[in-house]
Amino acid sequence: MKLKRSTVDALTSYGIVIAAFVIAQLLISSGSMSRALQGQMIPICVYIVMAVSLNLVVGISGELSLGHAGFMSVGAFTGAIVSTWLLGAFNMENTTLRLLFAIIAGGLVAAVAGVLIGIPVLRLRGDYLAIVTLAFGEIIRSVVNCLYFSLDAGRLYVSFNSPDIPGKMIVSGPAGTKAIKTIATFPAGFVLILFTLFIVLNLINSRSGRAIKASRDNRIAAEAVGVNVTKYKMMAFVISAMLAGMAGALYGLNFSTFTAAKFKFDTSILVLVFVVLGGIGNIWGSIVAAALLTVLPELLRAFSDYRMLVYAIVLILVMLATNSPVLRGLFARLANLLRGKGADAPEKGGISRV
Repeated sequence: MKLKRSTVDALTSYGIVIAAFVIAQLLISSGSMSRALQGQMIPICVYIVMAVSLNLVVGISGELSLGHAGFMSVGAFTGAIVSTWLLGAFNMENTTLRLLFAIIAGGLVAAVAGVLIGIPVLRLRGDYLAIVTLAFGEIIRSVVNCLYFSLDAGRLYVSFNSPDIPGKMIVSGPAGTKAIKTIATFPAGFVLILFTLFIVLNLINSRSGRAIKASRDNRIAAEAVGVNVTKYKMMAFVISAMLAGMAGALYGLNFSTFTAAKFKFDTSILVLVFVVLGGIGNIWGSIVAAALLTVLPELLRAFSDYRMLVYAIVLILVMLATNSPVLRGLFARLANLLRGKGADAPEKGGISRV
């Protein structure tokens, strides 16, 4: 039985991710990977999930969001609180279960935040939407800076703008988390990437995904044929927020302490750079760009004080190269050859949005 093209592409994506994970694990077990690069494995997984989830909003839904770091911070702090609470209140020593519950909780709370933000925000369009999401991201960070959580005799206490609560402090306002048990693992990050790809690819190829893309391409025509544009844009926005929250939980549990300052506006811009560099609407491009740009600063440490300058120059050169019509044509011919078509065969269904 002949499989659908979308099914083949999805299975290929899963296979490549699994192969990359196996290769990385072999390099780690054989000692061929440096300790510095091993320390980048979890952040790479986190930023891949962040880039793919943001591409769902920017590329598939067609809305520019600049508040993605806010959802990441919600997931990070929620995951840290839930993990500590499960250990202190229920004596859950199994780190895998604690990590699973923490990631699920981070995703759910971030999804709720996405609904609350999306209701007023998604009525706006274009630059207005970008500015408002940016503002909401900063509001989330400011609110987190005022929250205090503590655990005492299995009970969780919370206070707003006051550290006068009993028990051992978990989150201490602007000082961030306190002595969180680091339980994040690279295999968990790999599973989260597979889960993200499963959700996003199935959504894109579903009836709802086609409605989302129709709303992106022509809002008036979509509304004319009965598509509820607000509903489908909200669906993409909330799913994106949920995945960002899950990535944030994994990221937070990779550190014993972190503050809300880690999730500032520049983090949202960094994730947006991954999306733009990989190609807006191109899921695989987001994965490759997130992995390369996360590890690139570490590879440029040989340049010492000039490494961020070199990083910026490399980024500019790559952006110029990927937007070159000659280079894009070369990639299109290579793709046609891999698919068994002629080198000059036109792409079916037009060209991708970039």
